[in-house]
Amino acid sequence: MSEREPTEAAATAGTVPGQRSAQPSPQSPQSQPSPPSLPPPPAAVPAGPEDGDMTDALEEAYWSVHDGAAASATVRQVLVRLPRITALIGRLAWQADRRATLAAVVCQLASAAMTAFGLMASVRVLQHLFAEGPTPDRVRAALPEIVLVAGFLAARALLEAAVAVAQARVTPKIRTALECEFLHLTAHVRLEAVEDADWHDEVHRANDRGLFYARMIVGQVVSLAAAALGLLGTAGVLGVLHPVLLPLLLLSVLPVGVAAVHSARARFRSFKRWNALQRRVRVFSWLLLDVDAAAELRSDTAQGALLAEHRRLTTRIAEEDTRLGVGSALLGLAGRAVGGTGTGVTYAALAAMLIAGWLPLAAGAGAVLAIQAGQSSLTRLIEVAHLVYEHALWVDDLLAVQERSRRLLPRTSDVRAPERVEEITVRDVHFTYPGKDAPALDGVSFTLRAGETVAFVGLNGSGKSTCAKLLAGLYEAQRGSVSWDGVDVREMDARSVHQRVACVLQDPVRFPFSALSNITAGAGSLTEADPPRAMAAARAAGADAVIAALPGQWNALLSKRFKGGQQLSGGQWAKIAVGRGLYQEAVLLLLDEPTASMDPPSEHAVYEAVLRGRLREDQITVLISHRLASVVDCDRILVFDGGRIVESGSHDELMALDGDYAAMFTLQASGYRSTETGA
Repeated sequence: MSEREPTEAAATAGTVPGQRSAQPSPQSPQSQPSPPSLPPPPAAVPAGPEDGDMTDALEEAYWSVHDGAAASATVRQVLVRLPRITALIGRLAWQADRRATLAAVVCQLASAAMTAFGLMASVRVLQHLFAEGPTPDRVRAALPEIVLVAGFLAARALLEAAVAVAQARVTPKIRTALECEFLHLTAHVRLEAVEDADWHDEVHRANDRGLFYARMIVGQVVSLAAAALGLLGTAGVLGVLHPVLLPLLLLSVLPVGVAAVHSARARFRSFKRWNALQRRVRVFSWLLLDVDAAAELRSDTAQGALLAEHRRLTTRIAEEDTRLGVGSALLGLAGRAVGGTGTGVTYAALAAMLIAGWLPLAAGAGAVLAIQAGQSSLTRLIEVAHLVYEHALWVDDLLAVQERSRRLLPRTSDVRAPERVEEITVRDVHFTYPGKDAPALDGVSFTLRAGETVAFVGLNGSGKSTCAKLLAGLYEAQRGSVSWDGVDVREMDARSVHQRVACVLQDPVRFPFSALSNITAGAGSLTEADPPRAMAAARAAGADAVIAALPGQWNALLSKRFKGGQQLSGGQWAKIAVGRGLYQEAVLLLLDEPTASMDPPSEHAVYEAVLRGRLREDQITVLISHRLASVVDCDRILVFDGGRIVESGSHDELMALDGDYAAMFTLQASGYRSTETGA
């Protein structure tokens, strides 16, 4: 037991306040304002939005912010953005596999050339077939050109296959590189970033959508390039046949393009409504299938009400599907009608040119083929352009999160945290959480010494856990300093500090791996272990009995996701987590309510291990607990209140002080005292 004085904290920074007397409440019960009156409820209320657009009644989900973006973008916005998108995907592909990317570009250009050459060869075939003379002679004259057309088509098929092969090589590499970089960055960003709700949404949106569309967009850009090159090739062929044919191409393809734009936008808008309905209906699906809700649903027969609302919503989904199908059919009909009118005018102009002798008959037939190919290419170009535009927003999201993550990485330094520490000094530390007015820590100072066990106690929100996170290097002091043997941790490499600290939390991570991996994970390995060290840590934590009872013992998989996987209780997981912390043999061991889910004998065994049976004698141990009986044997107890340390000393010293700690301990102890008969 420590012999230090109760006011030891004053030696490092000022004087710890003494006992505070109770102050009367500024308001008596009679002067407190009365609660607002509540009118009677209505006889009926809808379970959710009844009428109108469902999208107006739901909050925008983090994963749907870009859904339908192409539907609200103008054609100019799409066209202006496409070159930048293409350049972005090209850069990613080039970084992933230069040879395959170069092969894809070259083969795509060559394929477009083969298409144009094939079209020109087809025109020459028609010239032979429409020439004067006996039919057998005309066919024989056309045979070389027919063979040439077949050769161009075969070459195009081979080149398109080569593009597909190159794409198959590049796409997985882009996805792998982006995913590995994304997870590496987001796994190492500072803790305060992870705890931000907006950051949480951004990261999950990038993970769910950005990575998914990063894989799809490569093929879409290839299709976009193929359609654009095909359209250019068609225009080139028509320009060779006769310059006047180029305006005719525009007259023919623009109505088709306008119809394709409207059709694509209608589909996107309808999908937005359909998606909102699906989100709403999933609320009821989840409730009906959720294990946690099953008992209550069956005890109060709420299934009927949920099923009725589910049917109402699924009926609306069916109606939306029907509306979309009918709308698409009518829009397609209108587009074809307009496109047919444009094509009719184009063909009439071609006929006039033929009659006037501006074009030979074979060139006119070739122009018809080219115009049809141009219409097909433009329709494909518009459809793919809308997809590329929208999906690129998700990829931009992913890249933006990666860039932001790089700015949020912990500091790096050549100064490494030491493997042994004599003192950790906290001096006048202040810390306030983002968006909060009141500080979580307000001028906290104390010193931890090697081999010492110190407890942090206090009410919820008093600053205990925040202080522990600063000690672990997870947060940085906004004012003041945390020093290891006189060296400020802000001068050290953050990762090296994390490696010297072991944290055991109230809700530990339940790794879905083997029992042994769950012990060794904190030391940076899932597959390798130091057997004596692992055994000692498991015994000290009481986890040895848990592991011994498992089928397969150390090799047992601790997850029901796997065949034969085992499910542990909360208390058993707590023992595994304590064993993981002890296995690290860190300079600083932080235990934040680690035994909250344990039974009393297990809790006692863990604290015996932590306080007396430690695996490393010079380890500094910090224990955070609301169960004050567990901190009685600590060398020192720091009492937190309102972000400050208000008392410091051993259990006996604090009980003699008769302050906050004594009041809390006495209150808890009174709950365990037996009431004497007749008292």
